[in-house]
Amino acid sequence: MRRRQFATLGVTGAALIAFPQHSRAQQPQTLPRIGWLWPGNSAGNPQEVAGFQQGLKEFGYVDQQNIIVDYRFGEGLYDHLHGLAAELMQLRPDVLVAVGPAATTAMKDTTSKLPIVSLSGDPVAAGFVVSLARPGGNITGVSMIQGAEGLTGKRIELLKDALPAAIRIGMMFNPDMPDAVASIGQAQQVASRRGLVLVPAPVKQVIEIDAALTTLARERVDAVHVEPGSPVTGYQREIAVFLLQHRIPAVSEFRLLIEAGGLFSYGPNIFETARRMAYFVDRILKGAKPADLPVEQATKLELVVNLKTAKLLNIELPPILLARADEVIE
Repeated sequence: MRRRQFATLGVTGAALIAFPQHSRAQQPQTLPRIGWLWPGNSAGNPQEVAGFQQGLKEFGYVDQQNIIVDYRFGEGLYDHLHGLAAELMQLRPDVLVAVGPAATTAMKDTTSKLPIVSLSGDPVAAGFVVSLARPGGNITGVSMIQGAEGLTGKRIELLKDALPAAIRIGMMFNPDMPDAVASIGQAQQVASRRGLVLVPAPVKQVIEIDAALTTLARERVDAVHVEPGSPVTGYQREIAVFLLQHRIPAVSEFRLLIEAGGLFSYGPNIFETARRMAYFVDRILKGAKPADLPVEQATKLELVVNLKTAKLLNIELPPILLARADEVIE
């Protein structure tokens, strides 16, 4: 994998893609307007988009008929998010939707008054809300935090169960993201208990992904955990391909990374979580204030196992893991 693969992919498509292009057309200003931001890629009708659109449909909203949704994508480029948030503000939206902590941070830095519906890890730790029950500001939405150990800790537990001989676990994460730093702390607790050594591979910018992967391969890690968030969000396929080529099993919250060659993913069902965000949009458009709408925790978790990858890497997965899986890719 060459560095330029990460440095150049998707730069020109960061703001607009084919399916939301219609939002640029002149529309009656009486229609409510939603500004939607995600750090990931626009290609392939992402589950984050499909779920949100399904949720809007269930609440009676049809884009370009009784609502306007302006979509913006970071294409994995963390530094573009603030500019995209500012661009959305110029369109005078009624509600902002931020998918992921990086997008939420960009929108929070852009406005302290406009309602923001956020999907993030731990919104309290990130400083987005005062508490889950009483957000207290202009942000509410859905949290992916799950228990004291968090999802990262649970994935490390599952990884050790799946690979009993594994000792050295690579950790790809963005140290600038509070959620990721907290998750690494949770992973360290599990590692200490299970006799694992965590090998950090911090990635703050797209151009650092290639170097981080090369380092992990050189360190001969037994597996890699890819922490969700920018900038790796937009390069899941490339990361999965690299690790598979180097015969390194990968686990993550990212389902797409697993479909592209990782070993297993465990985390909230992104389609259902994005779908639920439409509930908050509907309530706000009908007069509710974000401060009065309790943050919900994602309830539908899914375990996706790539059995094809396991066979390629000569990994015999324990039957109990396969029995627990919501989906097995063969």
